[in-house]
Amino acid sequence: MDAFFASVEQKRRPELVGKPVVIGGEGDPTRRGVVSTASYEARKFGIHSAMPLRTAYKLCPRAIFLPVDYKEYSRISGKIKAILSEFSPIMEDVGIDEAFLDISESGKAPQEMAREIKKKIEDEIGLSCSIGIAPNKLLAKIASDMQKPDGLTILSEEDVESRIWPLPVRKLWGVGPKTEAYLNGLGITTIGELAAVPVEELFSHFGKSYGQYLHEASQGVDESPLVTHWEPKSVSRETTFQADVGKWQVLAKTVAELTREVVDDIGGRGCKCRTVTVKIRFNDFKTLTRAKTLAGHSDSLEEIRRAAFECLNRFELKKKVRLVGVRLSGFRAEK
Repeated sequence: MDAFFASVEQKRRPELVGKPVVIGGEGDPTRRGVVSTASYEARKFGIHSAMPLRTAYKLCPRAIFLPVDYKEYSRISGKIKAILSEFSPIMEDVGIDEAFLDISESGKAPQEMAREIKKKIEDEIGLSCSIGIAPNKLLAKIASDMQKPDGLTILSEEDVESRIWPLPVRKLWGVGPKTEAYLNGLGITTIGELAAVPVEELFSHFGKSYGQYLHEASQGVDESPLVTHWEPKSVSRETTFQADVGKWQVLAKTVAELTREVVDDIGGRGCKCRTVTVKIRFNDFKTLTRAKTLAGHSDSLEEIRRAAFECLNRFELKKKVRLVGVRLSGFRAEK
């Protein structure tokens, strides 16, 4: 989807169309929070996701800042995924605004199907999307980003050298800012330059597994299948305080609330957990975790909350706290 959160807000509030809109946190750029999505009008000012809201405000003070309405975005996402499932039963859901479809057995021309998908989403939801068509997930992902917004791009294996290699290495799926900076430090700025590096040299810098991935990805090779069902390895919730907290009572109350939320999550999934972890980030950004393994798998709020408080009590709270989180892991599905 194109600038999904911002597009949903512009759809339900037409007066926002054509204006710089920034979605993030509580929608207040004077408070802590990061940008979740920015409209294309806001992106012209250099605003992007994961940027602090305060920085976004400095770049564009006249932007309209709105809080994240995750419930509404999830509702719209569900409708979009339902439309996609009409076109192919083989779908990998990779996020609230993105999915892969396997259309190899559809019998329809890919470009024709893509146009039908775009039209149906536009007609029924009123939003635009960008579609990439390619022989594998990696190339399809890159293609979907090449002509945003409202794009439709087709890539074949023969296009790798002419259309993929000139792109920045950051365009490769799985290459984040740290890897990009490291590669740039080695003099590698484009995917083509990465493709020219001997795989053994990549092993020496990134280890065998990730080095092999970078080597294959730079050649446009991706054998990964669509994952149509997955079990979460963990469920977590965390809160960043607007002002650093020094009172134990506030931390305890927050841990209790977060614990209730994650227990509700696993209850909805029909799971029980074995491990409870509490994370604390202090005001100097030092982050620590403490974990407790339960005697057996549990979905009991009382038992899990008790374990969370045991974890909390193992922290030395000599500094004020910026963030606290609770994570459950070691799941077992209930029959």
